[in-house]
Amino acid sequence: MVYVLVALAVLTILAVSLGIRTVPQGQVWTVERFGRFTRQLNPGLNLMTPFVERVGRRMNVQEIVLEIPEQAVITRDNAAVVVDGIMYYRVLDAGKAAYGAQNLVQALTSMAMTNIRSVIGALDLDGALSGREEINARLLETLDHATAPWGVKVSRVELRKIEPPANLVAAMNLQMTAERERRATVARANGEREAEVARAEGAKQARVLEAEGRLAAALKDAEARVALAEAEAKATLVVADAAQGAGGEALRYFVATKYIDAIGQLAGNPSGRTLVIPIESSGLAGGITQALAAMQMGSPVK
Repeated sequence: MVYVLVALAVLTILAVSLGIRTVPQGQVWTVERFGRFTRQLNPGLNLMTPFVERVGRRMNVQEIVLEIPEQAVITRDNAAVVVDGIMYYRVLDAGKAAYGAQNLVQALTSMAMTNIRSVIGALDLDGALSGREEINARLLETLDHATAPWGVKVSRVELRKIEPPANLVAAMNLQMTAERERRATVARANGEREAEVARAEGAKQARVLEAEGRLAAALKDAEARVALAEAEAKATLVVADAAQGAGGEALRYFVATKYIDAIGQLAGNPSGRTLVIPIESSGLAGGITQALAAMQMGSPVK
């Protein structure tokens, strides 16, 4: 009797342990009844039928990062490049993910590698090297559609490395160097041409300004000569009027004053060494008389 009670107690404890399951957060467990998938257990406390139901697969429903192995891919123009990448996915349906593929990780990896070869093989080398964003977008669309029957959602695909072979890299470096040298030569030629144009424009502007300066100086000189001539004419008229109105005495005084001023200017010239002036009154008076006679001959007779 004691043995029966002990067996019943052990059986009860075993049944309770098999019937109560605690699923951790971030996981979903599948339940199999006699080997057939029936339902899934969500995170928290769950009850099962002991000895009839059992836990099938423990699926991680968090976002998972999958490494895409490195592989060699041939582009459309027959250039070999080495490519690897990463893929982010999440299990949305634990039943499909557990029983839709025998090995989910291997299936995802193989599909990603196959689609990378397909997408890059349709591009030439330049397109593969410069179109990383386009390649990622096409891979994401293709893989997300292909993995839907497995209950998997692919959220992102990133190619980390797209490397051509070493000899091709060396050729590309030479091409890049030649292109940079060509651009530098063109830039220097453009700079020299612009400098020559600027110098020519400057010389032209200088000549124009110089000609304008000469023209302005000539106009000013002409205006000065005209003004001087007008002043001399007015002075002559004034002297003539004075001679007619005041008589010969005023005219002789004016001529004598001019004569003395002229002699003073000659005496004050620093370049002159010797000045001979007649001091006889008759000589000075004779010069003044001659000047008066010349002026009276040109004036009208009253």
